[in-house]
Amino acid sequence: MTRTQHMVFVLIEEFSHLAFSCAVEPLRIANLVSGQELYSWSFASEDGAQAVCSNGSVTLVHHDLSDIPKCDQMFVLSGIHMKNHVTKPVLALLRRGRAQGIKIGALCSGAWILAEARMLDGSQAAIHWEYHDSFSERFPEVNLVRNVFVADEKHMTASGGTATADLMLHLIEAAHGYDLSVAVSDQMVYNAVRHATAEQRVSLQSRNGMRNPHMAKAIQMMNDNLETPISPAVIAADIGISPRQLERLFGKYLNTTPKKFYMEMRLERARNLLVQTESSVTEIALACGFENPGHFSRVYRTSFGVTPHLQRTRLG
Repeated sequence: MTRTQHMVFVLIEEFSHLAFSCAVEPLRIANLVSGQELYSWSFASEDGAQAVCSNGSVTLVHHDLSDIPKCDQMFVLSGIHMKNHVTKPVLALLRRGRAQGIKIGALCSGAWILAEARMLDGSQAAIHWEYHDSFSERFPEVNLVRNVFVADEKHMTASGGTATADLMLHLIEAAHGYDLSVAVSDQMVYNAVRHATAEQRVSLQSRNGMRNPHMAKAIQMMNDNLETPISPAVIAADIGISPRQLERLFGKYLNTTPKKFYMEMRLERARNLLVQTESSVTEIALACGFENPGHFSRVYRTSFGVTPHLQRTRLG
């Protein structure tokens, strides 16, 4: 008889309900389809009574952080404002679990919490795309990737949302075979299951709905060189077209110029860093390719209607 695997989900306040459902439901369906109790699960929170997710729903839990049962896998599941919930008891739980040899992973923004516990240094990790800029600044020792999930490291991480289902289906396939994972995904009416190597579809190519290969390469080069911007002429030469052709493509697909689009990318990253990190305005200016903080402030105000300092006051 197949041994039941037990998973514990540590629910951090304001956790993602979507990621939570995508984590638990594949396990339930695997039991249903197989006719066996392949998986069991329980929930833990800091107060040991309940956890409130970001949509206001309340989930009752089985354990507090000092009463985690023996398990095959423990996942930290968080959501918005996760930095506000990195408490001493949470970090103590992670360090205690690591010392006990418990397999620990993270879902949605949970990778941030694992990184705070120094558990991801030197490893690949996935996190929701919204936190990529601030995570990279805060944890340069972690090899952050755009994958929907990372399963081949000591600590598994999934970027949240339906990527959590992708990870669970991956685990079901690894433990019980491809046929069962397909049967579970069919029950979920989930026909777009992604492998770990799939990137989160948040590239500017995808956001803007265009598929021109020259545009895709140009935007990728810009995205890879936000701290040290390169000229549109260099980009055009690298992808094998003329600067004039590059101008025409940006006008056709995005109704803008390469120079203006590149600036908007840098300013968008600056806004993310202002709201999500404690870095100084000067540090953020340099990280986004502005050598002069004064120039950065003027450009930022022109674009967003507020200075960087006021942006942080309003949204931070």
